[in-house]
Amino acid sequence: MKVSVSIVSHGQGELVDALLEDLKQHCDTVTEVLLTINIQEELPFLLNDFPFQIRVIKNEQARGFAENHNAAFKMALCDFFCVLNPDIRLDNNPFPALLNCIENGKIGIAAPRVINSDGNLEDNARPFPTPLTILAKSLRLNATTYPANHEELFPDWVAGMFMLFPAGVYREMNGFDDGYFLYYEDVDICARLSLAGYHVAWCSEATVVHNAQRASHNNLKYFFWHLKSITRFFFSSVYWRIRRLSSKTV
Repeated sequence: MKVSVSIVSHGQGELVDALLEDLKQHCDTVTEVLLTINIQEELPFLLNDFPFQIRVIKNEQARGFAENHNAAFKMALCDFFCVLNPDIRLDNNPFPALLNCIENGKIGIAAPRVINSDGNLEDNARPFPTPLTILAKSLRLNATTYPANHEELFPDWVAGMFMLFPAGVYREMNGFDDGYFLYYEDVDICARLSLAGYHVAWCSEATVVHNAQRASHNNLKYFFWHLKSITRFFFSSVYWRIRRLSSKTV
């Protein structure tokens, strides 16, 4: 089973280079990489230095997360489509375990266990947000998370830093909702998958490192994009349908 990987670079050529080297060293499962240059830059590597095909998409103007990955998917040739952030690092091949998760049921997305550069577990698998949990998070109160000792979880949603889809499922969902620009695309697509009868799988047998880039946390522009996405989600029919579905299963 072969995988198409979609990576979007926002002037992050050095990070992309490191990630491509990891894919080259560890991941013979990857057949092609669809690399979107969202902000004009000179790449610090040669495309033919890698065993997989790299197809470059250059945007004339910056696009959002959803629009970029949806455009890449239209070019993808493999049966599995992986959305991968440039700041992910790999010291092994996570794909066999993730593909095994997908084979074990009606799985719409598989995601790995994510640790930070210090080796601490990140909460990339979470319950769907509510206004109350968003308020608790803003007040730095403990938010509800899943226990970290599970070998496999079926959470409400997983973060968009690493998502592996069966291509047919991604196509069925019409990809990400490009009405979101940078935040909540991952929450929304997981909610729509749940409404369509699919599950999200978090697989602890696959582990990746998130070398998080946090500069945006102090940028008002990103704060307003985040706020806009939160508001859009909570006023969407997807949110209210998933709330009704959750209340029926309790």
